[in-house]
Amino acid sequence: MRKSLLAFGVVVLVAASVLAGPGKYNKVVAPGDKAPSFSGIQAVMGDKDTVVNLDDIKEDAVVLVFLANHCPYVTKVEDRVIDFANDYKDKNVKVVAVCVTPPAEYAPEGYNKEYCEQDTMAKIRQRVADKKYNFAYGRDDSQKIGRDYGAVATPTFFVLDKDRKIRYLGALDDNIDDESKVTKRHLREAVDAVLSGKPIEIDETRATGCGIGYRKTE
Repeated sequence: MRKSLLAFGVVVLVAASVLAGPGKYNKVVAPGDKAPSFSGIQAVMGDKDTVVNLDDIKEDAVVLVFLANHCPYVTKVEDRVIDFANDYKDKNVKVVAVCVTPPAEYAPEGYNKEYCEQDTMAKIRQRVADKKYNFAYGRDDSQKIGRDYGAVATPTFFVLDKDRKIRYLGALDDNIDDESKVTKRHLREAVDAVLSGKPIEIDETRATGCGIGYRKTE
């Protein structure tokens, strides 16, 4: 059995369904929308630093996932994300993970600043090395990418097709707590449909996990 890094702290459960918006659960984007562009995301890929720009990605499908080191729900699924990236590495699919936990100096009132300390770029680099992440993992101090995609919880997944339209958003699968009890692998099914040019049966689900603390906008 793989050993997960333990994440401590109070978990904020996010019921995104209360945020009515364009999507069923997402208040900012919906399936079929043009994916918001992003660039200049400082990231780590293996033992190398890199910069991720959406326009530079050539693969037919992009999986964008919002993660946070401090979140125990992320540790529950990170091995599944590693397995996914490995299974699809030769299928023209690019996986990009981004952390948008605010820097400590910009944390909203009442936000646990220990989370900020666990999600620095240095800690991301350490996590990539410790867990041997096989995908790019970076962070956006400005949190713009998180706002643009309406991400309110970690982990949250988005599937973009070759035209960079959002085709799926939400949870990895239907059981974040126990992989042995998963009956619907939402991410895999969505990516398979995108690659084969078929409709996606379920194109949006509710992402439940640790709430993202957004800094107040000016």
